Amino acid sequence: MNMLSPKSSYIPPLDKHQYPTWKFSGLTIECPFATLQPQYLEAEFFSYGALGHGLDLVAPELPGGGTTPIGGKKANLDDFTQDVILQFGFQEVGHLKAIKNSVKGFPRPQLDLSASSFAKTINHAFGKPLEPPFDPYANSINYFIASYLIPYVGLTGYVGANPNLQSAVSKRLVAGLLGVESGQDAIIRGLLFEHVDENVSPYEITVAEFTNRISHLRNTLGNAGLKDEGLIVPIALGAEGKVIGNVLAGDKFSVAYDRTPEEILRIIYGSGNASVPGGFYPRGANGRFARSYLNSAYY
Repeated sequence: MNMLSPKSSYIPPLDKHQYPTWKFSGLTIECPFATLQPQYLEAEFFSYGALGHGLDLVAPELPGGGTTPIGGKKANLDDFTQDVILQFGFQEVGHLKAIKNSVKGFPRPQLDLSASSFAKTINHAFGKPLEPPFDPYANSINYFIASYLIPYVGLTGYVGANPNLQSAVSKRLVAGLLGVESGQDAIIRGLLFEHVDENVSPYEITVAEFTNRISHLRNTLGNAGLKDEGLIVPIALGAEGKVIGNVLAGDKFSVAYDRTPEEILRIIYGSGNASVPGGFYPRGANGRFARSYLNSAYY
């Protein structure tokens, strides 16, 4: 693999304790927004991918009466990937338990884990429909590309939330979650980086281009500048401006990027608008802050 000459790679242009809360834009935002939204999505996606079923069977006490996800299924994974994703799934179950032992929380939102939901996001990233439609459950590489879509968004939300959290309980909780979420994201990126210059079958598109397109889309939807980077970047964005390989994303000091709750909503809805649900959250996210953006038609 020639890291200095990536094949066909799109490189985007430069461009039960005290209830923990933090302040943003004049509002008090409950800590569960930063924790439960991504944790429900990750727990369900990884559980379905590894086991063929989700929290309703794995840990039925955790959904809190929320609606069963749409379209999740067992992925066609090799033994190594199966083991990794199974570990991720149970880690997310632990995260949900930790959160619900610390804060009141809210029920699982309606989630769309269908292959068509992922295909729409990938089509959005490329600005055209891929043929055949991208299927996250087809094989291990596809599943890791789909996984690239998920933990990093929550990770940046934790980074953004942490400096503004009010209590020691919430600071410890979010810091602990951030540590493991960062590890998951690093594993996903690292395993994809092994194949960075290879085409994703049946497309004539490299793994690097998939990650760069997805990251560019999230920057566009978040509408807050550069906070997301693929596996190959312009050298000016590489660590110390010296490399184009980008196994871990970070700012000019290689420090993790942060995102606000509004930015996260814009991204996970796939609409670029915190008031317009879609994507993996067809009826919107749950929690007081997320619901404050929605009209009653989504309740």
